[in-house]
Amino acid sequence: MVDKDISTLATALLERVDELAKEMTARIRSGSRDYDVVPTEDLEEACRTHLTNALHGLTAQVPVDTAAAADIGRRRALQNVPLPAVMRAYRVGVRYYWEAVALEAGSTTPVASDKLVAAASAMWGLHDSITEAMVSGYHDTVAQRLLASEHERSALVEALLDGRSMDADVLWSAAEVLGVPRTGPFTVVAAEVPQIGRQALPEVAAVLSRRGILSAWRLRPDLQLGIVYLRTSRHLDDLTEVLRQHAEHRVGVSPPYDQLSHTGDALHFAKVAMRSGDAESNAVTVFDDSPVEVATAGAPDVMARVATKVLGPVEALPADERELLLDTLDAWYGCGGSADKAAKLLYVHPNTVRTRLRRISERTGRSLTDPRGITELVLALRAVRQTPKAPSSKPAVTTKTADG
Repeated sequence: MVDKDISTLATALLERVDELAKEMTARIRSGSRDYDVVPTEDLEEACRTHLTNALHGLTAQVPVDTAAAADIGRRRALQNVPLPAVMRAYRVGVRYYWEAVALEAGSTTPVASDKLVAAASAMWGLHDSITEAMVSGYHDTVAQRLLASEHERSALVEALLDGRSMDADVLWSAAEVLGVPRTGPFTVVAAEVPQIGRQALPEVAAVLSRRGILSAWRLRPDLQLGIVYLRTSRHLDDLTEVLRQHAEHRVGVSPPYDQLSHTGDALHFAKVAMRSGDAESNAVTVFDDSPVEVATAGAPDVMARVATKVLGPVEALPADERELLLDTLDAWYGCGGSADKAAKLLYVHPNTVRTRLRRISERTGRSLTDPRGITELVLALRAVRQTPKAPSSKPAVTTKTADG
């Protein structure tokens, strides 16, 4: 219900809307430096639009135009005006608007106080509708910009990982968009995904950012890949710690490199490092820290033949006995060739470890006191561990253990 006196008052103010818009603009500018980026003509137009909209609402001549408010919200988002500053500007604007209404009601167009109270209630309802539309437009634009920015980042990461040729200017632009310096050291991370379309390391960029580590990531069908800036030597340790805390499958970390143009080469090393971990584990392998493992993973076809030649007699054993022997060899090697340490790791007696190692030597013909024999067994073991096992539908068969 629109009162005749209120409608008359609103009509009188509409005749002065340009004057009111200029004064509202001045008040908003004086209260916030965030609006320095908004051209005066733009701000005056927005004030004029909102004043006209609000006054027409009091006259009931036209419905409230929330689309105009949404458009203004989009403009402010594109101008990078913080949303809290926009909200403050709206509060300043509505306060001035009501001052103008009250002043008019007390002078040239008298309105009874009860009618003015009713108009105030209508005004706040109108203000809520306009503000909600503005915020909605603002958020939509921010979301679109973030999505476009993420697409751009993802495309640049993909181009760098593919090793595409880029001139210096393009590389500098890529560094700026990715939020990393133009020179390193950098490293590439390659992580196996749990299944197609799922991230191997969800939220990893945010987790690293909280530690002061900059990174950019790309999801491929089989891998999640990242370019990480190592500002300090400590950041590599922090990176591997985060990866070990969050990895569900194998992860590889390349050697550090200084130029973004070498990212494609680093990706190759990261993949090799990833493949060097046990296929059924969530191992995080740093290329430079694991020379034996990465050497094995670097030539999978060759090492598969070596594994068959060296460990074939052990692989031919029943599954449970075979795994017992291989686990013992793995533990013994990991403990620096100490049967006592391996026994503690496996929760068995040291003599049990020695018995199992002797069976491996007997079946393979390789001595675990001969450097050459140890080398061949270890390389073959790494090749076996790095190969994913095919799923089997056969039930497990219980046999005697390798301890006799």
